[in-house]
Amino acid sequence: MELGDKLSSIARRGQEQVGHIKNEEATKTALVMPFIGALGYDPFDTREVVPEFTADVGTKKGEKVDYAIRTNGTLSILVECKPLGADLSHVQYNQLYRYFACTDAKFAILTNGFEYRFYSDLDFENKLDTRPFFTFDLADFNDQDIDELQKFTKPNFDVDAILSTANRLKYTNLAKRAIDEVFREIPEEYVKFIVGKIYEGRQTRQVIEEFTPIIKEAGTLYVKEQVAQRLKGALASNDVEAASAIPALQTPSEEQPTDDDGIVTTQDEIDGYNIVRSILAEQIDVGRITMRDAKSYCAVLLDDNNRKPICRFHFNAKSVMRVGFFQDKQEDRVEIASVSDLFQHREALNATVAEYLG
Repeated sequence: MELGDKLSSIARRGQEQVGHIKNEEATKTALVMPFIGALGYDPFDTREVVPEFTADVGTKKGEKVDYAIRTNGTLSILVECKPLGADLSHVQYNQLYRYFACTDAKFAILTNGFEYRFYSDLDFENKLDTRPFFTFDLADFNDQDIDELQKFTKPNFDVDAILSTANRLKYTNLAKRAIDEVFREIPEEYVKFIVGKIYEGRQTRQVIEEFTPIIKEAGTLYVKEQVAQRLKGALASNDVEAASAIPALQTPSEEQPTDDDGIVTTQDEIDGYNIVRSILAEQIDVGRITMRDAKSYCAVLLDDNNRKPICRFHFNAKSVMRVGFFQDKQEDRVEIASVSDLFQHREALNATVAEYLG
């Protein structure tokens, strides 16, 4: 089983048991130990994974770190666990900080079972950084996250290889977070910079206030247009691959005959299906999302199950496009101007799938 599949399985089991994981020990058993196992280490072999790792640090005697992982006999990763649901931004991890300075370990992980924060000494040698260089979330990960996590698996573990990219990864993630904050709450300095590019008048307080929502909306539209454009480009360059993966969903043309049952799958429906897949890719394996066309609508389903509709495309009318979104199995139809408007309904799609996942 691939690493991504193993982690998805752990996440599903964790979500099913979340009401029963009441403390730190339960968090370790249900989530942390399986996570360590998914990385290729045997959590039941104390030569490889040492539970309750103890070392005397200065005046602190007998303090423990939850797990110490050895690779090729060398202490390499320290793991400190907190209860499920703990906000890792505000918890104390003093043992991890002290132990890191006096052991050979080059990496430390702080976790609450779902979120795993990876630390090293990128800023000052032998001193644990205050900010992680990589964060992995079992409830929300993508292929790039898996690629980074692969470096920590037992077969691939290489200290030098990880450290060579860790600094760049750390600041890339921090930059992404800062950019996200810019789009959510645009700083005045950013507004002034853009206004200076597009407005020749004096930048008074009133002008800045008037342009702030305009620039925020422009930024949102720009991102959506870029995503839609890249998606269309990917569809255009992978027609053969898409046709083999979804043989029933050929792009129709005016000369193309309809199926015997009169059902024709349009390009808009195929584009809509792929947009839905791209939106939900961060929550579930896209292989679980299927499309089933009918005469009156085209359904997007979870696990190819008619009782788990994600949405329905009502695109057959020549003048109006509508999408049916589901909540408590009830369909609510919304009119859209173009297929790319599906990006505006990300929350509804995610909420529907979350409901099916329990």
